[in-house]
Order: sequence, then C-alpha cells, then structure tokens
Amino acid sequence: MIKQVDLIITPRWIFSAIDSVVLEKTSIVVDNGNILELIPNEIIEQKYAAKASFNLADHLLLPGLINAHTHAAMSLFKGYADDLTLQSWLMDRIWPAEKKYVDEKFVTEGSKLAIAEMIQSGITTFNDMYFYPQQTAEVAVKIGMRANLGMVLLEFPTNYASDPDDYLTKGLAFRDLFREEGLISTSLAPHAPYSVSDESFLKINTYAQELDLKIHVHLHETRTEIEDSLKQYGLTPIQRLDALGVLGPHISAAHCVHLTNTDLDILAKNNMCVIYNPTSNLKLGSGIANIKGMIERDICIAIGTDGSASNNRLDILNELNIALLINKGVNHQADFMNPAQLIKMATLNGAKSIGMEGRLGSLEKGKCADLIAVNMSSLEMKPIYDPLSSLLYSGNRSMVSHVWIGGNMQMKERALINIDVDELLNGLGAWQQKISQI
Repeated sequence: MIKQVDLIITPRWIFSAIDSVVLEKTSIVVDNGNILELIPNEIIEQKYAAKASFNLADHLLLPGLINAHTHAAMSLFKGYADDLTLQSWLMDRIWPAEKKYVDEKFVTEGSKLAIAEMIQSGITTFNDMYFYPQQTAEVAVKIGMRANLGMVLLEFPTNYASDPDDYLTKGLAFRDLFREEGLISTSLAPHAPYSVSDESFLKINTYAQELDLKIHVHLHETRTEIEDSLKQYGLTPIQRLDALGVLGPHISAAHCVHLTNTDLDILAKNNMCVIYNPTSNLKLGSGIANIKGMIERDICIAIGTDGSASNNRLDILNELNIALLINKGVNHQADFMNPAQLIKMATLNGAKSIGMEGRLGSLEKGKCADLIAVNMSSLEMKPIYDPLSSLLYSGNRSMVSHVWIGGNMQMKERALINIDVDELLNGLGAWQQKISQI
C-alpha cells in the first residue's frame, strides 16, 4: 500500500552528517515535520506519494546549519564599530550604544534582520545570547525559525534588567511563556566570567541542574580576560569555574581562544562543548583557537558566527571555509581536518551544543526535517569530484537555494517565504541614522 506523505526531495547528493558518506540516487521522505526515511530512488514510488515533491538534480542536500553562538539583534550594529579590539569595541562602543537604543523594538527589528540573513545562509537553528529574548522568540516563531534563546545574566544593570536576580526572574518568566513552543528552546546565559560573580555562577548552575538546562557562556576569548583573572583569582577563568564545581557537559563555551594544556584537559574532563567562532576571533584580533588540541582530546566543537557587530556576516559556510584554511596553515598540515568533519561541527555538534542532538543535526529517521539544498550547478563549482570539498572550497551561501524547517519551506530558489524583504529593508534606514549619531 502506498503511503501519502507531506514531502519528498530527490537531490543529486545527500550528506546526512551521520558518517562521512555522501549518498547518491537517494531521496528523503518527510511527514508531519519529521524525517520518515532516506530511500533509494528506484523504490520510492512503490512506497510513497507526496503532497509536494522536489527533484533537485544539481543539488546537495544537507542538515540545516546550526549557528551555535550569536547575538541576533546586534545585526543593527553591523559595521558600527569595526577594527577595534574586543575591550574597546565592547566597552567604548557597543555597551554605550546598547544603553541608548536597545529595547523591545530594537531586538524585534534586529532579530528579524538576522533571521532573514541566516535563512538565506542555510542556517535553520541559532543559539542566541541577548536581551529581551521574548521579542526574539516572537519573531522566530512568526517566521518559522528554530532558536535556542539564552536567559542572559550580568552583574550590572542594563535597559533589560537591574541586577542578577532581575535577569533571572525575567529570563525564567520568558522560558515559562514559550515552554510549549516547538521552535523555541532555552538555556541559561551568564555573559562571561569577567562580568558574572562566583555567587551568580553557583546560582545559575543550580538552576541548570534543577531545570535540566544548558549553560551558554563566553570563555577565554582574549588574553586580557585571562590576565585579569590571574591577577584577581590566581586562576584562569576555566580553572576558576572548575574550582567552583560548575563545569560539566551542560556547559557550552563560546570562543576558548587562549587555552593552556591544563585548560584543555579541564574542558575534556568535564565533557564540555566549545563553540568555535573563527571570523569574530580574527576580526577582533583575539587570536586563533587551538582546534588541534581540542580534537586530540575529543572535545565537541560546534561553529558560531558571533553577532554581526563583530563579524558582519551570519554565514556558517564562510566560517567553515575559514576554519579549514586557518587550521591547515597554523598546523602546517594540509590533511588536518576535512569538509565532512567541518560540516558535522556545523550540524550534529551544533545540535549537541544546545542539547538537541536527539532532534536535530543529522538526516535520519525521526529527526526534525530541518534541511537545506545547495545548488551546485554554477560555473565556479565545476568540475565536482567531491561535493563536500566543492561546497567548502568553491561554494558560498548564495548557492543555498531551498530551506525547510520542521518540513516547512522557508526559502525557495533564494526567495524567502515568510519575510517581506522590501519591508524589512525600508525599516533599516532610521536605525542606521540614529546609531551613526552616537
């Protein structure tokens, strides 16, 4: 008996991210928002009939990319504070601008811009850390984007909250509001060891254990951060948090650029996930992470863009290209890492970093149908001997042609389905004029 399903996609190649094999002559079957089966083309008509089908003869189908560390609403600060060190960028430009302009409207407009760019870049899930998460969640749900949103905590007041308890109270209220929304998950998001006290870290860790939540934190981004910690505590930030007993597999640490062997061993011992942000680390002059040391210790590595204010591109494919080239160069090793490894970092490892590897990150039965198709037919992609290598060494985000999130189409032939691009662009001029006057 032939089963009626929602969607069948028949591409030229499929990379499931389960192993390093690229499948051919295979289709993917989607029903009720989930992957039902990967099936040989020759027998599909014997089993299924679809309400919608796509024959993508020149395309590579992948799991949706996961942006494991970003600050979506900061897209409105894109290009505002370029060519500065992290400390000057943050303290002299970004924090003053946030104090003046960041509110519910800012986050709504900035999140919409970021989500539009991410979908066009093949990103189907983002792990966010920013103020007013309810506004980001509302935008994501309206569009149909998947997001893990952090409940931010700092020791000092901002427009969003007045003190650590206020941050937590507002964050937990937001979590309760969206607990039944399938597109939204949450984490606890203490900003960084230099902006969060021991007492607050202990409190956050207690909440994480009781509520079974991940913790998303900036860690070891700059040498200055580490030098200041050594002066104040006699320990690196990682060693300080380890001594507090708050590290563990529930921690996803963004950046981790400057690590001693002891720090690396602590990350490995605690089974933590590192979120690698190569472009942001380069642009801010923060340095180059020791990815080889992490891989040697079997540390989970996911990929993030950071926010547009420190990257200017919410483009995971670009991050993967840069990561491949940098790490071959710094290690003087042409065979160090390969495209399949990097794509897994941006898919399955990204899902692990937000505790959702059971639902996201690979193309296999039962998982959410978060899928992207990349058109490999253009001149610059030819000839194609290995589609993964061609994608990461020759391709770019403009080749992402189709995006599905939970089986729902979000982009078709580069056209966004649920975002009015002209309306979005028309609203940006006023923000640019205001922010440029700071």
